[in-house]
Amino acid sequence: MEAQAFVYIMGSRRNGTIYIGSTTNLPRRVWEHRNGVVAGFTRDNHCHLLVWYEVHDSWEAARQRELRMKNWKRLWKLREIEGLNPEWDDLYDRIALP
Repeated sequence: MEAQAFVYIMGSRRNGTIYIGSTTNLPRRVWEHRNGVVAGFTRDNHCHLLVWYEVHDSWEAARQRELRMKNWKRLWKLREIEGLNPEWDDLYDRIALP
């Protein structure tokens, strides 16, 4: 992946609990969420599915987008997910390194 930064959404299941984050290394960060490496919200709420992500040119742009999205209503977040991934498929295999 050639981009510098990402905003992503992890989900527990379709229409379940969701978590929004940002990172410069999406495969590593999603792996950490999936494997419970970092204690906190995603581990406690079983948010192990990568259901949405977006590429940004800089960490600052990704972080600002993350913070704006965290203030959105839940319905807007669900529309964003379903616009890219209507079945809530786990996108991790599409971004993980072989």
